[in-house]
Amino acid sequence: MRTHVVDHPLVAHKLTTLRDERTDSPTFRRLADELVTLLAYEATRDVRTEQVDIRTPVTATTGVRLSHPRPLVVPIIRAGLGMLDGMVRLLPTAEVGFLGMIRDEETLQASTYANRMPDDLSGRQVYVLDPMLATGGTLVVAIDELMRRGADDVTVICLLAAPEGVERLEGELSGAPVTVVTGALDEGLNEQGFIVPGLGDAGDRMYGLA
Repeated sequence: MRTHVVDHPLVAHKLTTLRDERTDSPTFRRLADELVTLLAYEATRDVRTEQVDIRTPVTATTGVRLSHPRPLVVPIIRAGLGMLDGMVRLLPTAEVGFLGMIRDEETLQASTYANRMPDDLSGRQVYVLDPMLATGGTLVVAIDELMRRGADDVTVICLLAAPEGVERLEGELSGAPVTVVTGALDEGLNEQGFIVPGLGDAGDRMYGLA
């Protein structure tokens, strides 16, 4: 597994505003959307392409286009939905699947309550959207499901990550073709399993408490 922390002043600037407890939900959603697009540039550096012959107004030339099968983007509901527009803006031809995951606040164990993805992901590059890599439990379950369906290249895009979550993915997904791209690697987790300093509950910050 590979972890890539995107070191860029615009990423740090937007993260700072996201962390601020005074940032309201509309601003939080907009900044998260912008930040995902920045992270997606790094996350798609190895997206699969194929050569294609075209003609410009001047001459014939060779370019590239995304290979088939198209990449699959999978937001983890609900907070991952706030990252979807920023991702498909960069990959408009990608297909979109959905995973609904919930974490027990006492045991911190993740379970799936909704699943809308192709049965066969053989040969597919998959981009998973989840704002926070905290304990890592949710992503381990999600990635296991993707691998079970045949995915052979999974990239996780997170706004923030904790060392504990990264270590868990490395331990439980050892040898798996997984890359984590994040805007920052924070100090760690508190007793409630929240990232410190973090930004709170990303879903609540985006959508409120409903």
